[in-house]
Amino acid sequence: MALTVKSFGISPYLALNFDKRLPVRCSSNTKVNGAAVNGKYSAVKEESERPDFVNKEKLEPLWDDGYGSETVKDYAEEMMMMTKPDGGPPRWFTPLSCGAHLKDSPILLFLPGIDGLGLGLILHHKSLGKVFDVRCMHVPVQDRTPFEAMVEWVEETVMAEHSSSPKRPIYLVGNSFGGCLALAVAARNPKVDLVLILANPATSFGRSPLQPVFPLLEALPNDLHLLSFVLCDLVKMATVDINTVLSPTQYFEKLSGNLTSLIPRLSGLADIVPKETLLWKLKLLKTAAAYANSRLHAITAEVLVLSSGKDNMLPSRDEALRLLSSIRNCKIRHFKDNGHSILSEDGVNLLTIIKGTSTYRRSRKRDYVMDFLPPSTYEFKQFVERNRWFRNYTGPVMLSTKEDGKIVRGLSGVPNQGPVLLVGCHMLMALELAPLVEEFLHEKKIMVRGIAHPMFFSSVSEGQNKELSITETFKVFGALPVSPSNIFKLLATKSHVLLYPGGVREALHRKGEEYKLFWPDQPEFVRMAARFGATIVPFGVIGEDDIAELVLDYNDLMRIPFLSDQIKRENDQSNIRAGMSGEVANQALHIPGVVPKIPGRLYYLFGKPIETKGRKEMLKDKGKAREFYTQIKFEVESNMSYLLKKRKEDPYRGLVNRTIYRAFRAPIDQVPSFKP
Repeated sequence: MALTVKSFGISPYLALNFDKRLPVRCSSNTKVNGAAVNGKYSAVKEESERPDFVNKEKLEPLWDDGYGSETVKDYAEEMMMMTKPDGGPPRWFTPLSCGAHLKDSPILLFLPGIDGLGLGLILHHKSLGKVFDVRCMHVPVQDRTPFEAMVEWVEETVMAEHSSSPKRPIYLVGNSFGGCLALAVAARNPKVDLVLILANPATSFGRSPLQPVFPLLEALPNDLHLLSFVLCDLVKMATVDINTVLSPTQYFEKLSGNLTSLIPRLSGLADIVPKETLLWKLKLLKTAAAYANSRLHAITAEVLVLSSGKDNMLPSRDEALRLLSSIRNCKIRHFKDNGHSILSEDGVNLLTIIKGTSTYRRSRKRDYVMDFLPPSTYEFKQFVERNRWFRNYTGPVMLSTKEDGKIVRGLSGVPNQGPVLLVGCHMLMALELAPLVEEFLHEKKIMVRGIAHPMFFSSVSEGQNKELSITETFKVFGALPVSPSNIFKLLATKSHVLLYPGGVREALHRKGEEYKLFWPDQPEFVRMAARFGATIVPFGVIGEDDIAELVLDYNDLMRIPFLSDQIKRENDQSNIRAGMSGEVANQALHIPGVVPKIPGRLYYLFGKPIETKGRKEMLKDKGKAREFYTQIKFEVESNMSYLLKKRKEDPYRGLVNRTIYRAFRAPIDQVPSFKP
C-alpha cells in the first residue's frame, strides 16, 4: 500500500521510494534509499487519509490545467539541485506542482531520457497531476545501474501497483531512452494492463544520424559535448509561455527575453552528464535499444508513439512507422515541426494528446462517459484561436426561447440543469458544431456531449500523415460514439447531450436537400429521455447555403470508379443503422466536393424547452411516444423556417457589413442581427 510522508519543506519536489515496495513522498534533505535530498518531513500517513493528495471532486469545464505556468527555464533551475551527487540509486519522486489528483486516478510512471533527471514532464506536471498519480524516475548522475537492473526495478513498482489495484491501468510515459525502458517492461509483463506513451523512443538509436560523431566524444572538451547533443529547438522551448495573440513586436520582445534568460541556464547542462557519464549512458542506450527491439513481438500493451519531424538525434518519424507495424496494439501521432525534446516544446500538451487519442481510462475498458475529462481553459483558448477565422467568416447568431415563448439573443432559454437533450438537424459537414460547442462553454460553461458516428473513433479516421486531426479535437470537446448505453449514461449523469437523429445522412446530404430532415421512423431517443425526466430542447440551424455550395455529392462520387471503391471499402461494417429502411439507413461516410461562397451568416434557434418529467407513460405506450417524437421533429422544422424568414431582415447578414461594423463598433459576438 502506498504511504506518504507529508512535507513541510519548500522544495518543489518530493522524493519517492522510502522502500522499493512501499513508495513514500518526502521532500529534500531527507534520506531516501540511503541518499540525501534537501528538506523536512513529518509523520507517515495512509494514502486514503491524505486529502492534500487525493481530490474527490470531479473536474469542471474550463478548469485550470496550469499549462505554460512552468517552462524550460524552471527545468534549467531545478536541474542544478537535482544533479548534486548523492551516491544513491534510482528512485521515484512526485513533483509538488502535480497537486491533488482525482479519486481513482491511474498511476503514471515517467521514465526519463538520457539525462535521467526525471524533469522532462515539467511543462505538464500540473495538468497530468490532476488526473494521474504521477511519479517520475530519477537516476543520479554517478549511478551505474545496468539496463536490465533498471528494468527489474521499474517492474517491481509496476507489479506492486498492479497487485494493489489490478483493475486499474498503469501508464508508462517514456521519453527517448525511457521509451526503451517502457517497452522492455511491457514485453516482460504481457498480462498487466499497461498503457505506454513513447516520445521519440530511442529504439532507433542504431540508425541515429549522430552515430559517426559518438566515437569522437572522448576527444571533446567537457563543456562542449552535451549542448550539441541535447538541445534541439530552443525557439520551441522558449515560446511555451508566450500568448499567441500578442502583437508581433510584443511577441518577439517576449521571445528574445526568454531566450536570453534560457541559454545561460542551459549552459549548465554539461553538469548533468559529464563526458565519462555520457559515454556510459551511450553504451546503456545501445543496450536498451537492442533489448527492447528484440522483444517487440511480446508486447500486448496499448501503445501511443509521439514522433517529431525535426528530431536531429533520431529518425523518429520512420521509427514510429516501424513500431506501428511491429506492435499489435499501437497508434502513432506525428509532430512535423517539433524536435527531439518534444515534451519540452511549445504546442505539445501531453494531456490534450492523451484525451484526443482516447488513451485516458481508469479501468481495463474505456468508458466514454465516466472517463471523460472536460476541456481546460488552455484547451478552450486554443480551440477558440484555431476557430477564430471560421467565427469571423460565419458571424454566428445564437437565439433561444424562454419558458414564456419569448425569443432572445444568447442561450439563456436553455436550462442550466441537466439532463438536457438538444435535438436538431445537421448542416452540411456539420459546419454548425464548433460555434455551438464554443458558445455553450463561453456563455454557460456547460460541456455539450455530442453523439458521433463510431467511425470517428476508429483507425479509419486517422489521416495518412498520422498528425493530430479535427476528429481528435471533437473528442477533447465531448464527442463520444453513438450507442444506447452511452446515451443512457449521459442522461443518468445529468449531462447536456447533443443529438442529431438524422446523423451522417443529414451531415452528408445530397444536392437540393438543404434543411431537410432524415429522421428514422422509430423514436430512438424519446423513451430514454422520459425514463430520466430529461428536458428536450429542439433547435434549428441555417446558413450553409450562404457559406458553401455542394458541387460533388455522394451520388456524383459513386460514379467515379476509384472513389466509389474507396468509399465502399472504408464504410464496410460501419452502418450503425443496418436493418433500417429509408434514406436514414444510407449513412455512408465520404468527403463531398464543396466550393466556398462569399459568406452570409449562421443562425441558431433553440426552441422552447419541452419537459418529459411526468410522461413515463411513453415508456410503454408506443403511440404516445411516436406522437411526442413527431412534435419534436415539427419544432425543429419550425425553428429552421423561422430563421430562413427572419434572416432576410438582418442588415449584417453579409460579411462586408459585419466586417465594417466590427472595425468601428464591436467584436464579432456583439454584431447585431434581426429583431426576434
